[in-house]
Amino acid sequence: MNIAEARNIPLADYLQSIGITPCKKQGNNLWYYSPFRKETEASFKVNLIRNQWFDFGMGKGGDILFFVMEQQGIEDVSHALQILSGKTSTISPVNSFSFRQQENLSAYEDIRILPLKNSLLIQYLKERKIHISFAQRLCKEVHFRFKDKPYFAIGFKNNMEGYELRNKYFQGTLSPKGITTIKQGNDSCCIFEGFMDYLSYLTLKQKHNPEYPNLEKQDYIILNSVSNVSKAIDIISGYKAKYCYLDNDKAGASAYEEIRNKCGLNVSDRSVHYRGYKDLNDYLVGEKQVQEKRQNRGMKR
Repeated sequence: MNIAEARNIPLADYLQSIGITPCKKQGNNLWYYSPFRKETEASFKVNLIRNQWFDFGMGKGGDILFFVMEQQGIEDVSHALQILSGKTSTISPVNSFSFRQQENLSAYEDIRILPLKNSLLIQYLKERKIHISFAQRLCKEVHFRFKDKPYFAIGFKNNMEGYELRNKYFQGTLSPKGITTIKQGNDSCCIFEGFMDYLSYLTLKQKHNPEYPNLEKQDYIILNSVSNVSKAIDIISGYKAKYCYLDNDKAGASAYEEIRNKCGLNVSDRSVHYRGYKDLNDYLVGEKQVQEKRQNRGMKR
């Protein structure tokens, strides 16, 4: 599937196929409870003519590809195309809608939140060099059904009571999507794109200084997607010192610049310490970046 073919998929049909249904129709617009958070008043609109969405709570919108990237917390268009390619057989034209006057439905069913013990998930964390005790303390094991098939993943809770989901083959969100803050009463914070980067940071600190890793001397903010930067600005601004451990790519560079521009002084780009790696977890594992040369940043500070 190419980009043009993906954009020809009716967005409303795709949303219906993953269990997201509208609550009302006004002219050529369908209104939904936002898939990205809990709300009692619909603020997510799909224009049937333009085949585009807009979330008034986020101030963002776009086509079906951008929706998939936003919902799944991914930055790569090719990944979004793969996701859509795998779902085309389940997408069928919707001639009528069952409008639901209730909070947004999750595409996942039979959700169970358990302590993190599954051997396959533990093995995946070991492959990513993550200290297992940190993962078991901060994450859960999430089981769910999707299209009558069972799945399980590592779950990391966000401030909206949703979960960021991850296993070796899958990355997604148990709605609503939001940032995660871990406050420990400090005046400095470390900022990460995803929870695997956060766990990598803890692991590296423990590895470099097992006796005194000093993990309690800063607060932590996990964006769970660079698209959530705007949600974190007010919180980040309250700290005297801000340390950004973002990805070495264009999206990470853009997120850093937004934080630096909106949060005042003392915003430090720590990605210079793992230049040549896509992110902090790749640095921990030792996987050098092989993609196209990324945008450089932080060299003039």
